Amino acid sequence: MSKGKGMGMGMGAGIAEVSTRTDFTQLERDLIAWWNEAGIIDAYLHRNDGSAETFSFIDGPITANNPMGVHHAWGRSYKDLFQRYHNMLGQRQRFQNGFDCQGLWVEVEVEKELGLKSKRDIESFGVADFVDRCKARVEKFAARITDQSKRLAYWMDWDNSYFTMSDENNYTIWNFIKTCWEKGWVYKGHDVMPWCPRCGTGISEHEIVTEGYQDRTHLSVYVKFPLLDEPGANLLAWTTTPWTLAANVAAAVHPELTYVKVLQNGETLYVAKDAARTAIRGEHEIVGEVTGAQLVGRAYAGPFDDLPAAQGVAHRVIAWTDVDAAEGTGIVHIAPGCGKEDFALSKEGDGLSVIAPINEFGVYVDGFGDLTDRYVHEVANPIAEHLTATGRLYRAENYKHRYPVCWRCNTDLVFRLVDEWFISMDDLRPVMMDITRQVGWRPAFGMDRELDWLEHMDDWMISKKRYWGLALPIFECQHCGQFEVIGSETELEARAVEGWAGFAGHSPHRPWIDAVKIACRNCGSKISRIADVGNPWLDAGIVPFSTLGYRNDKEYWETWFPADLISESFPGQFRNWFYSMIAQAAALTGTPPFLNVFSYALMRDQKGEEMHKSKGNAIWFDDAAEEFGVDAMRWLFATTNPDVNLNFGPAITDEVRRRFILPLWNSYAFFANYARLDGFDPAAEVSLADRTLLDRWI
Repeated sequence: MSKGKGMGMGMGAGIAEVSTRTDFTQLERDLIAWWNEAGIIDAYLHRNDGSAETFSFIDGPITANNPMGVHHAWGRSYKDLFQRYHNMLGQRQRFQNGFDCQGLWVEVEVEKELGLKSKRDIESFGVADFVDRCKARVEKFAARITDQSKRLAYWMDWDNSYFTMSDENNYTIWNFIKTCWEKGWVYKGHDVMPWCPRCGTGISEHEIVTEGYQDRTHLSVYVKFPLLDEPGANLLAWTTTPWTLAANVAAAVHPELTYVKVLQNGETLYVAKDAARTAIRGEHEIVGEVTGAQLVGRAYAGPFDDLPAAQGVAHRVIAWTDVDAAEGTGIVHIAPGCGKEDFALSKEGDGLSVIAPINEFGVYVDGFGDLTDRYVHEVANPIAEHLTATGRLYRAENYKHRYPVCWRCNTDLVFRLVDEWFISMDDLRPVMMDITRQVGWRPAFGMDRELDWLEHMDDWMISKKRYWGLALPIFECQHCGQFEVIGSETELEARAVEGWAGFAGHSPHRPWIDAVKIACRNCGSKISRIADVGNPWLDAGIVPFSTLGYRNDKEYWETWFPADLISESFPGQFRNWFYSMIAQAAALTGTPPFLNVFSYALMRDQKGEEMHKSKGNAIWFDDAAEEFGVDAMRWLFATTNPDVNLNFGPAITDEVRRRFILPLWNSYAFFANYARLDGFDPAAEVSLADRTLLDRWI
């Protein structure tokens, strides 16, 4: 609680008059000023310095990219609460705050500041200057969040905060990646990945599943694929991504489904029997039935056979047991260069061609006629017009569905054939699942969620084709095809055959590190680091090692590892921070990086709706602190059920003030003022040592 006049004056000083005013935000600021003047926070942080008993808490780093919102205050209040409790138990702690610094989230905001629209604009601006701007933004908002956290009365060793952009954090990740490479887990994958054409980078499975879907309305088309062995007959396929039709190579049917032959306007259409009612419009006649197996192998004319990129492609019907008739036509258009499942089908022995139509900016490459140089999200209507002109369009309609979007810029994602770098999970998965079972989860369902994610997740994509992030220490030889991983700055210096002098003195970031070249161990050629930066969850996941001196002070690391407790919101972190820490600990030690995790749900507005800046219902921390006061916020956070979503707003905090803050304050004011009038001296009446535990705590 906040102090009034006379509070904190010393036990023997008597009780001064207490004002009945209720400007709680001013009282809070007064108390913070007194804490600083009296050295209270410093005494708190160091009260257990000599204790042999420790409590290791690792802070999940807050992204230093914007000011805090009230949802950040919720989580940070929990962290402060736990550390205060263990401090009262006499346990020595580190009180280290963390800042997440690298990644696309920072890049996008800097692009907005500079008015940049694409990766090409970044390169024109200058990668070095852009990276420096990213660093400066992180430093700016780290300082802002520090001040806000102090206003929240979050007592930490703020001068010892860790930053994931630090050299030590980056080089410790190098050590992890090299460990994985030495065990044969690092590989370059040629696959179709979710891709943001605005940001020009792949989006990992973690990011898609966590927060990557929104309601979108797209033009969907029903397209006729003329069968070559049956004049006037067509397969009727359906797609919500018309842009992929230029890369079509096959049509998939379920071999066990029944398909009907529909006669309409003098031509035959093949559709799944269970889909015919919704797919076919207008007068028609069903003139026969076949099984999907009977359609398999039949050849058809593709929708864009006139394009240079489609020359030599043989279009045919293939069997795929994932096809259903729940929506569409029961016939799926297959474009292995534009779909993850499609690409997987191309590797199953059917000999399907793979056509990759777009570049990293979502623009059609050469070989696609009028589509070449056009942006992928602007061609749906022109493609429909082309299909109409060639007699291939059955019908087109707008279709609303859940669709993956870039979690930072909200651009619709595409699926694109790319080379990315992965860590194989085959050997790590069982170790990670065993570690998960050793951890205490609160709420208890956290273990089940983590295990379910681990059981079904793909290999970990660790590369990003961006600028501000971990410089992946992978050196690939363009002559012999071999690659190797460098595990530290000292190893890089020892192996460098060019560029070290220009890099020395810089942080291990692009573009400075790109100048360093080493000799290929296999063929002796001079080779460069790949241009990719790392998945930013590598940055946060390594902190149980990088912040505790794993590389350079094993005795200190062993004192504080594993963490006794971590705490973050559970909806996203099962697939992100928790996962990343478990994965890196599994590789480096095979043991849990933390023993207990306390999680909590999501914050909503006072009507229970999601908070968004665009909706106008987001509440920033500074506004909440001055309007509601942090005492009311912290009491609300401490007394809510963390397992369920928390509603927050003026009406809710006002209820806290009326039901708790005001009665408590008025009770104290009543006591203090009458005690003053009576000349009551608490030190003279009852010594501190003789008071009850509750009195001493108060």
